Amino acid sequence: MNNYETTSSWHLLQPYHVFTPNHLRRSHKRIGFTTVIFAFIITLLPAIAKAEPGMQKWLKPHKPESAEAIHQQLPYYPSRASTDRPLKPEMFENPEICQGCHGEIYQQWQRSVMAHSWKDPIYRALFKRASKATDGQVDNFCIACHSPIGMTSMNASAATLEDPDDNLPGVNCEVCHNIRGISGSDNGAYILAPNRDKHIKLGPRHDADSPYHQTEYSDLHTKSEFCSVCHNVSHPFNSTPIERTYDEWQESAYNEQGIQCQDCHMTPGPGQKTNPGKSAIMGKEREHIYSHEFSGGNSTLHQYFDDPIGAELAREMLRSAATMEFIDLPASLVAGELATIRVKVSNVGAGHKLPTGFPEGREVWVDFAVNSGEQAPIYRSGAVVDGHTEPGTRNFKVTLGDKNGDVVDLNVWEVDRILSDTRILPHGYAIVEYTFLVPASIQGPVTLDAKLNYWPFPQKLVDELLGEGKLTVDIVTMTTTSTELRVSTTKSDTSLAKRSAGTTTRKH
Repeated sequence: MNNYETTSSWHLLQPYHVFTPNHLRRSHKRIGFTTVIFAFIITLLPAIAKAEPGMQKWLKPHKPESAEAIHQQLPYYPSRASTDRPLKPEMFENPEICQGCHGEIYQQWQRSVMAHSWKDPIYRALFKRASKATDGQVDNFCIACHSPIGMTSMNASAATLEDPDDNLPGVNCEVCHNIRGISGSDNGAYILAPNRDKHIKLGPRHDADSPYHQTEYSDLHTKSEFCSVCHNVSHPFNSTPIERTYDEWQESAYNEQGIQCQDCHMTPGPGQKTNPGKSAIMGKEREHIYSHEFSGGNSTLHQYFDDPIGAELAREMLRSAATMEFIDLPASLVAGELATIRVKVSNVGAGHKLPTGFPEGREVWVDFAVNSGEQAPIYRSGAVVDGHTEPGTRNFKVTLGDKNGDVVDLNVWEVDRILSDTRILPHGYAIVEYTFLVPASIQGPVTLDAKLNYWPFPQKLVDELLGEGKLTVDIVTMTTTSTELRVSTTKSDTSLAKRSAGTTTRKH
């Protein structure tokens, strides 16, 4: 039995109510409050209507009357990217030029997934499939966040992947420091505006000074909204929410506390809030310099690009994200009887759902085992079998579906709906249960072991995309917990154990 108990938004899991006279009496008190709130919202509508008319968080599917109308609304349709004028490759500088003054930052970026966004082998394999299946309709949609310069100035398409001279830039210095605004919060809704004439670079400093280029302060570069354009992804033709990393943060306590994406993903590592130093060799000494590792949880990709530093930093991020513990443990188990064990998994370090990002692959799961020293394992749930977590695994992930309600594993362009979402909210938790039979013949104590694991993609899907042996998925153990329970022959001493002794939790 696969049971979950999760904290979530009230409107998602609000139970059905049976109304009684007491409910009705209480409801009269609530009606007045509800009326006041409703009236307050109505008074705000005119102000809301006037707020930033060109800014739409998500862009619903539309049906322009002509190709000309599409081009006017979305010049790089179906992505939402735009530019201030037609762009050419020579309007952008090579990142190696930046290395001259920003050596350490350049080295960090060079190892990052941003630098490898166009070369990512899983992305390239999926992009080829998507382009072929849609006759190229999704090309701009995919390229917009994997090679913004390639899309806006180099006419990049899926055919570029087959070009032996393919050397499109990923997300580099010239992308981020030339974004002058955004028009929404998904599907690449950035405004890319390089100013080579005045040689202006935008960034988070009021007092930055460079002998090579001009600088301009950008408040946008200090906010999570900057990240939203590529870390919210909606289906380009039916608006199904494929990824919602930004929204998950926006609706969390992290947003309320003023903790931005940059405060976690542009630091030297988890828990390190300051990083004193200089951004450039001739720059000012500062209390905090933004790291350009852009650390996330994809140690697999760092391993593929032979980057052990980045891989280990990704593992550290994952290990800082969650805790796990046994709860409501009995004092002992009864031989020959069913036992139920509950495990609580808490999201303590991620400012978004756990996990987040690409839903076809991202999966966190509990690998739970019951062992006795005198015989074969008693129970196991959460093993990897044939490149997937085995059926019945207690996992935390999104399951996507097509228009017929069938599960979509890889063909994201076929997605029409979200079938389920068991991920854990920021500062939230989930409780999973395991029920198993304690052998009647067992003597001596049993050991309960639980590991919380993560992978960015099941090995089976990677093998299908790239071929067996081409890329090994790194399974990261985020945390573990274990305890020992004695086994009795009667139920008289199986009351809940109000203890923590004998239970150990470890980070790996």
